[in-house]
Amino acid sequence: MVLYTSPFPNSFLSVLHSFSWGLIFPCYWFADRLVASFVPTTYEKRQRADDPCYFQALCIIITTPIYLALLVASLPFALIGFLLWSPLQSTRRPYIYSRLGDKSQASGATLLTEWKAAGSGKSFCFGSANVCLLPDSLARFNNVFNTQARAREIGRRIRNGASRPQIKIYIDSPTNTSISAASFSSLVSPQVGDSTNRAVNVGIKRTSSMEYKGENSGSNNSEDSRDAKAGGELNEGEDNNTCIVRISGEDNGHISDTEVDAISGQANISSPAEHSLEGERESPKGQIPNHKQKEGDSGSLDSYTASRESLVKVRIGDGTVDQSNINNKLLYKASVMKKTSVRKKKHMDEIFDHEISAFFPANLDFLCLQEVFDKRAAEKLKQQLHHYFEYVLYDVGVYGCHGCCSFKFVNSGLLFASRYPVMDAAYHCYPNGKGTDSLASKGALFLKVQVGNTPQDQRIVGYISCTHLQALAGDTTVRCEQLDLLQDWLAEFRKSTSSSSTANPEELVAFDVICGDLNFDNCSSEDKLEQQHSLFTRYKDPCRLGPGEEKPWAIGTLLDPEGLYDEEVCTPDNLQKVLESEEGRKGYLVYPTSKNHSSSQKGRKAALKGSGRRIDYMLYTEEGVYLEWKVEVEEFNFITQLAGLTDHLPVAMRLMVSTGEEDS
Repeated sequence: MVLYTSPFPNSFLSVLHSFSWGLIFPCYWFADRLVASFVPTTYEKRQRADDPCYFQALCIIITTPIYLALLVASLPFALIGFLLWSPLQSTRRPYIYSRLGDKSQASGATLLTEWKAAGSGKSFCFGSANVCLLPDSLARFNNVFNTQARAREIGRRIRNGASRPQIKIYIDSPTNTSISAASFSSLVSPQVGDSTNRAVNVGIKRTSSMEYKGENSGSNNSEDSRDAKAGGELNEGEDNNTCIVRISGEDNGHISDTEVDAISGQANISSPAEHSLEGERESPKGQIPNHKQKEGDSGSLDSYTASRESLVKVRIGDGTVDQSNINNKLLYKASVMKKTSVRKKKHMDEIFDHEISAFFPANLDFLCLQEVFDKRAAEKLKQQLHHYFEYVLYDVGVYGCHGCCSFKFVNSGLLFASRYPVMDAAYHCYPNGKGTDSLASKGALFLKVQVGNTPQDQRIVGYISCTHLQALAGDTTVRCEQLDLLQDWLAEFRKSTSSSSTANPEELVAFDVICGDLNFDNCSSEDKLEQQHSLFTRYKDPCRLGPGEEKPWAIGTLLDPEGLYDEEVCTPDNLQKVLESEEGRKGYLVYPTSKNHSSSQKGRKAALKGSGRRIDYMLYTEEGVYLEWKVEVEEFNFITQLAGLTDHLPVAMRLMVSTGEEDS
């Protein structure tokens, strides 16, 4: 299947489309600014609280006639442009595929090693987020604004968070693996030139804030890769920037305050990706200054270290780890934790790690975004994501009457980014959208990616589906029909793109994942039909026990828009701390609707069902995966790194594909 790198089959149609949109855009922009001036966000209201009451009214009185006059003047040109634009949509392709030409610019691409299906297996990390990148006037109804600046910052935070090194800490203690509640320490890898490799005796909490400025690309990575291969300790399924730290079990895992001070350090190595963005350091005009930087606050929008801070991933291992594999070119600083964190396994029966994380997972492989409706914002977001992801599909959907029943004014809002090459892609538009949703070409994007090759030259592939369902409350039947279509389209896509037969398999399927904003939760009584849909019999949801029953650690992903700019939650770290407490969740998450409770979320103390509305999903299945392999969830994260930028919590899932073979 040919991947479309341009929206139209030839340059003439592309030029004609650009000309028609150029005629439409002034009218669109003036209308957007006119409506936006009447819909202030809570942040803007607070900024204007000290202004005289007549000041805002005076601004509206002055600007409204100007915008209105310019809008009327641009209408004739917009009408001509629309008459040219509309018929062109019948020839438009359903997406734009962008591949970075210079791989050295994508730090994520340089860290990949080809998987040969040897060894014990390989893990793949998936992320999903609704980023609310609508035209500014419409985004304000969700209490977010300045779509263009938000798009740039969202992309920057995602790729900075994903490009962190994945740190695995092994507690080397055959007799005692207890965690000391008093030990909130940080780790430092050996300094350059330090010939003595030492194990650090520490007790481990769930997270530790660490400032990281690492060399993610270029020659240094190649050198590190060669060093790792020479040492023979780097597993084939792990990326080259995985850092392994050995924790000795002596002293029962306790550490003194003196030792804490001794192992603290400051990072001072800048990555090429950071240097390439020095010109973007200044805050764009009108960028959301949702929060002033405070001492120790790394989550501010104005903080350029926010996305580089890292979390320590805790693993308890039996064997020892050769310290020569620790990357001695990186220096880490971890601050002493002031608060008990949640990554300790509260639910010991759970077989995988789960947490509320202030950062996107390290080594994020695949990213699915929803509500990237604004075209200009999509371009800015794509440029930022290309600093980490080599492959991006954006501007997904159809316009006009092409492909769907009703006229579509905006695309589907879906965007997909990958570190692995995309082999095939297909998009389908849901034909049964209702209300305002019918104006957008909401649908499903299906992708087939190649993640490796076997020694017998069989391709190792994976399937990923990204979707966004009907949003309006009460449209249960519509969403169930869309879930039916999703399953049918996915089965058709897998059949049409498979080049294997049972007797002679040319491809081995490693995973099949569905992610997106499904717009229903597993707690609301109004969503019972969706909760019992057959999709959940074929695909596993790591966060749920069954229809209407969530796992105790699962939380909602829909934030109360009114509280987005509150000081308690306006930074990633602050939002993480709030969501770790039940009372905090009641104040800032949207809960299932109930006749017994007010629609206002702020300060509500009444007992509520569940831990908020979880409408963003990550599903996986073992059906259709290579029979000799096993797919298991390794970790699941609720992410707060986009605090103040969207009204949804991103989610991430890491899958381990086990081959059943032992490491050689």
